[in-house]
Order: sequence, then C-alpha cells, then structure tokens
Amino acid sequence: MPGKHAMPLGQIDLPITFGNLTNYRMESLTLKVIGFHRTYHAILGRPCYAKFMVVPNYTYLKLKMLGPCRVITISTSFQRAYKYEVECCKHAMAIVTSKELAAIREEIVDEAPDPKRLAGS
Repeated sequence: MPGKHAMPLGQIDLPITFGNLTNYRMESLTLKVIGFHRTYHAILGRPCYAKFMVVPNYTYLKLKMLGPCRVITISTSFQRAYKYEVECCKHAMAIVTSKELAAIREEIVDEAPDPKRLAGS
C-alpha cells in the first residue's frame, strides 16, 4: 500500500522450485520476513521474476518460464483465487472483531462500578 512501510524482521534463503519431476527450475531466493497478518504467506515479486526470468500474465493467473526441456507454466483457477479471497475476508473480519472486542473490554473495565463504594439512596 502506498505510504505504508513494514520493517523486515529478518531474511531467509529458501530454494524455490517450479515445475515437475521431468521439467523443473530451482533457484535460491532471499525472502524478507515481515510480521504482519495477511493472507499471502509469500509474495514473489520482481526479484523472483528476474531470477527465474518469469513472464507473469495476471489476466489468466499464469506464470511462464523456461525449463530445461520446455516452457514451464504455473497456473491456478479463478475459483481457487476467489476461494482464497473469501478466506482473506473472513480472516480480516476475525482480526477486526478481535480488536473491537479488546477495545470494548477496555471500556467496560474503565466504566465498571466500584464495589467498595456504597450505593446512595
């Protein structure tokens, strides 16, 4: 998001493999670890695309790259993307609800009557 900054907690080098047993590409990528709650576990951006020489097609949800035998195509479906988007919304609602519940609890503790004080007539 523009204007939002996240400080990495650290970084990790992971071997990333695309393809199948007969036609695959494996490269080691350095991923930054950031502590925030989102639906994506990892976002593969320009460094990944450059290292694998990937051509992304966002319209068809596909990545294409050269493999040792032929072109490797990684794809998904719109149904799967929609399913994960729905899960994202549920996760976001759970986070918002838990924060609202914590705020309500704070207010209740602040407004709770003092049991030691005697009620007046």
